[in-house]
This record gives sequence, structure tokens and C-alpha cells, in this order.
Amino acid sequence: MYSRRGVCVATKRDYYEVLGVGHDASADDVKKAFRKLALKYHPDRNPGDKAAEAKFREASEAYQILSDAERRAQYDRFGHAAFEQQGGMGFDFSAAGFEDIFGDIFGDFFGTGRRSRTRARRGEDLRYDLEIDFETAAFGTERTIEVPRLVTCTACKGLGTKGGVPRTTCSTCRGAGQVRYQQGLFSIAKTCGQCHGQGSVIRDTCGSCGGSGVMRRQHKLSIRIPAGVDTGSRLKLRGEGEAGQNGGSSGDLYVVLHVREHALFTRQGLDIVCEVPISFTQAALGTEIDVPTLHGKMKMKIPAGTQSGSAFRLRGKGVPDVRGYGHGDHLVRVVIETPKKLSAKQREALEEFARLSGEEVHPITKGFFDKVREMFG
Repeated sequence: MYSRRGVCVATKRDYYEVLGVGHDASADDVKKAFRKLALKYHPDRNPGDKAAEAKFREASEAYQILSDAERRAQYDRFGHAAFEQQGGMGFDFSAAGFEDIFGDIFGDFFGTGRRSRTRARRGEDLRYDLEIDFETAAFGTERTIEVPRLVTCTACKGLGTKGGVPRTTCSTCRGAGQVRYQQGLFSIAKTCGQCHGQGSVIRDTCGSCGGSGVMRRQHKLSIRIPAGVDTGSRLKLRGEGEAGQNGGSSGDLYVVLHVREHALFTRQGLDIVCEVPISFTQAALGTEIDVPTLHGKMKMKIPAGTQSGSAFRLRGKGVPDVRGYGHGDHLVRVVIETPKKLSAKQREALEEFARLSGEEVHPITKGFFDKVREMFG
């Protein structure tokens, strides 16, 4: 305490010290510090405790100054003197904007907050998993699906009232959605228990939807599956999700695609891979074979001396890019098939072939066993 012109004046603590923050604290730091102190010293949590009430008022006054950029700048320059010319700062719970700040901080804890009037609510998004075959994924198609979803009630046009008449303003809160009551120095707002924050009530409920304004129905729609999609591709259909409430927009529908495996083809990006068996004589002598592709059978030459696992490329015969940037290729990987049963003549012919060719004519085989001998002696 000190005396100034015969008036007893209380010495105020530094606002930064009150909140326990540094002078370089951000606005978010200031708010967090105030929230912590306010929850600790709020009169509702400390009924009858004058010391706690004083601390709460002190923290609130500090917060009102430091949370306002202009006032904070004045305080940083002149300290408490910046407000003494106004007859002392004092603390105004109804100061512009502070009621909103107060609601932000205490809304969750005390069940208060800004006014909660009847407002439009967007409908929920939906997911639909769709299985398609390999060819459909490659070339695209139109498909009709049925989706169970909430739609706006036609009987009440989404209002939830009988005949779709307007809702009645709540007589308890008079449409505010909140009821205020005075507790000591503070005005506290709570959600109206009559209308549950809607600001209006339904006198006669719609018999079709039970007052919800929506009904669950099977919704049939046609979708376009673009060429080139793959497992995990997602199609977004705007406005085809759940219906909104109180005039809100509908949610979206996401169709997630799953591509079934193909009996002959596998996919690597935009390329199609197909394994084709050929005989030993075809590989050795060369031949021309029919190979399956997404575009039908195609002739392909197998050069003499082809080794098992060799791949041949048919350009542009793969999957189209879903964005329209060309096509992949079709890769034919040949697998030499070894016969499991030989006739006497076949065996005799192969044995003669082995005698005529000798080991030196098999450079791959010879090279492999030469390396084995080098490793193990």
C-alpha cells in the first residue's frame, strides 16, 4: 500500500508476473496461462473463498490487457500508468470481445459458451467398397450401385415438424439457446434445457421421421468408373452422402475400388505382365505364337535360342493412364516347359542330341559349373 494525495492505493503486481509468463510470451501462451489460473481460482470451484476470487479477478484483468495487442503495447511502454488516467483500469466482464474469450475458455468446463442456435448441419460422408474385374479397371465402365443413406424427409422437408410447419421459438430462452443467471459478480450462461441449445422447439412431431428431419433409404445411382483405375482408387461423388439437417448440405460419397485378380495377367503400374509357356524346341528353333492381351490375341515371334524368363514387349498394349497420359506396355515373359514324360523315341532323340552337342555348346551351363569349380576346387 502507498499514499498518493492522501488516498490509499494498492500496489498492483506486474501483469506478466500475475500470469506467470515472460514479456515475449505469445498470445497463445497468455491464453493458456490464464486458462490454468482461471480454472484453479474460479468462484464456482471455490465458493465463498474471497482470496481465490481476488486472484481470479487479478488474472482476468491481466489477461484482458495482455490478450489485446493495442493495450499490451501501451502496458509494455507505460506499465499500469497507461490506464491510471482512466481512473484506474478496473475490470469489465462485459468488455467488447471478452465475453467471447470467456466463453472459449470456460465453455467446456462449465457447460457455457457462445449462443447455440438452430443451425444448418452438413451431412456425414459415406464410403462404399466396390469390387470390379480386371478388364473393367483397365477400360472403365458405367455401374449402378445402391447405397443406404439418410435422405431429407419429404413429409416435413427436413424440419421435423408435422406438415413441415416452422418450429416454435423456445419460451424458456426466447430463442437464444442459452439461459443466463447471475452468480455473485459473474453472469453465467448455460445451454437451455428446454430446447437443448436449438433456440426453437417442435410442438407437433413429424410422424414419418420422428422429428429428426431425415429418413434412411436405399439410394440407387449410376457411377462412371474411368479407365486405368486400380485397387485403392477412390471416386468422390459430391452431395451423395448423408442428407444434411436444418437446411445443411449433404455429405459426399467415396467409392473405394477393389480389383479382382486375373487368371492370366498381373499389373505393374501401367504395364501388364503375362507368362507364356513354350517348349524346349520352340525356344531353341524359334517360332511364332499367339499371346493373350487385353486387346485380344496377338501374333508374336520367338527368336531362336530364347532363354526361359526372357521378356518381350508389346508397346502401348497395357493399361491406360487414368489421367489420360498414354498407355503402358504388355510384357510377355516366356517360360520354357520341360516335358515330364518322354516316349522311347523322344528319349533316344534327346540322348543323341546331348551326345552331339557336348557340354561346351552350353555356355551358360558351362560357365556356371566353371565358377563352382573355382569356388570349391
